[in-house]
Amino acid sequence: MGSHGLKNQIAIVGMGCTRFGHHRDRGLDDLLVEAAVAAFDSAGVRQDQVDAYWLGTFGSGVAGTTLSRPLKIGYKPVSRNENYCATGSDAFRNACYAVASGAYDVALAIGAEHMSDPGIAGIPFTHPFSDGTRLDISAPGSYSYLFTAYAHKYGVSETDLKDAISHVAWKNHDNGAGNPRAHLRTRVSKEALATAPPLAGNLSLFDCGGLSDGAAAAVVVRAEDAEKYTDRPIYLRGMSFVTGPGTGAMDPGYDFSTFPEVVASRREAFGQAGVGSPDRIGMAEVHDCFTITELILMEDLGFADRGTAWKEILAGTFDRDGALPVNPDGGLKSFGHPLGASGIRMIFECWSQLRGEAADRQLDLTGKYAVTQNLGGYPGECVSFVSVWGAERG
Repeated sequence: MGSHGLKNQIAIVGMGCTRFGHHRDRGLDDLLVEAAVAAFDSAGVRQDQVDAYWLGTFGSGVAGTTLSRPLKIGYKPVSRNENYCATGSDAFRNACYAVASGAYDVALAIGAEHMSDPGIAGIPFTHPFSDGTRLDISAPGSYSYLFTAYAHKYGVSETDLKDAISHVAWKNHDNGAGNPRAHLRTRVSKEALATAPPLAGNLSLFDCGGLSDGAAAAVVVRAEDAEKYTDRPIYLRGMSFVTGPGTGAMDPGYDFSTFPEVVASRREAFGQAGVGSPDRIGMAEVHDCFTITELILMEDLGFADRGTAWKEILAGTFDRDGALPVNPDGGLKSFGHPLGASGIRMIFECWSQLRGEAADRQLDLTGKYAVTQNLGGYPGECVSFVSVWGAERG
């Protein structure tokens, strides 16, 4: 019994990512085709050379035909995954295990969502009937508990904590402004962020990630085959997907100051990669669905000691020119959040940075790892994915 991971077994040899935004003039099919074709071209493969497909979509499709129809895939396996906002990461994970097993040589993992004009407001999701213990509250409402709980647990004033999450929003808007694929490319002053009216608890509209349309795709092969396709693959050094018990509001021991699922997935993925210290990490893409979420994640991922992330944020530690850049592409806050695509979009930023293709946003990752962390669900009822990437196989 054990979870042994895929360290040094998997490589990405091609990726594609659309611009995220409100594409009311383009449908899901258009976004899927654009991302897939870009990934094929990047890897130098024809579509008919891909053996199997994994599609991640939260609410924009119900079967593999969601992908096979626009791509005209001829009688090959297409699996559709859904796992909250970590849907794209789960599709990617399944593609990796299928290739590593030897069942297939080349796989495409693709995530996509078209969330403009879905017919309902917000996330296109309804819960099934329950026993009445489920917390009936909006996503901003449930995540706002993190702010109150963190301030109480660590004795941080609401003013200081608000300054910290406003800095997160400012940073990610500033990063996204320089990213041609980002949805929200407008810089916002710290004063405007700090004085915006509340939406839920201490969170304002500026503290929320933007729901978007978009798609991202990756061509996955075994590591030993990578150089058949490209001279600059990126290699999977560690990967973990964890689902919590889902006790949520029923658990009197949960205090809303951490995501235990993130801690568990970080421990496993970092252990596989041999990451004993954040000093080995050159950048991270994390699930900033809300600004307070990014703050909590800095501690769950081991980037800051408990109760200190707010200080590190205000000190600029996680800015693009800081010691550990976080969300250099703008994150969910600015790049946008098409639910099924975000996990693979995070990997796309690692791909771009590790290959030196991030243009004006390029970081120096020499000898460093890149990390993604993708969250789904609600505080106390989550799934979490963490991956570690390197330019060398190791």
